[in-house]
Amino acid sequence: MSTQVFYFVATLSIIFSLMVIFAKNPIHSVLYLILTFFTFTVHYVLLNAQFLAVVNFIVYMGAIMVLFLFVLMLLNLNKETEPSKSPLIKIVGVIAGGCLIVTLIGSLKAASISSPLILKNPGLGLVENLGKELFGPFLLPFELSSLLLLAAMVGAVLLSKRDEVEA
Repeated sequence: MSTQVFYFVATLSIIFSLMVIFAKNPIHSVLYLILTFFTFTVHYVLLNAQFLAVVNFIVYMGAIMVLFLFVLMLLNLNKETEPSKSPLIKIVGVIAGGCLIVTLIGSLKAASISSPLILKNPGLGLVENLGKELFGPFLLPFELSSLLLLAAMVGAVLLSKRDEVEA
């Protein structure tokens, strides 16, 4: 049963991610990205990573997607401001697509060898174990990343205040 749900949600993830790429309207693309993140949340729950599921739901689906929507609405995108697509960009896109296909074929071969839902450690992904790792050996990188995020927020506020003064 859980294997069928896993493959169903994986199929939905692929469909929604393709819709993100091929949607003509950037607002629709962001909305499809929200659906893609929701399918990732379901994957995290299936793989016994409840903390990652909650963080994905709150941070990515909530805050970052709202930010994307606000930025897209503030940019006021139209045909005149759209950059032209050079042949080099198309060649790089074809190369990246080829790499994606090779990765997909390799992952399908690896999935046929072993079952994707067998966990060797059933406690893997629980919040208690994550806390022990974050506040144990990874305390310094965790605190440094919080300072880096704080500096980015202060910088964004200062940049927005400077734009208000100039206007």
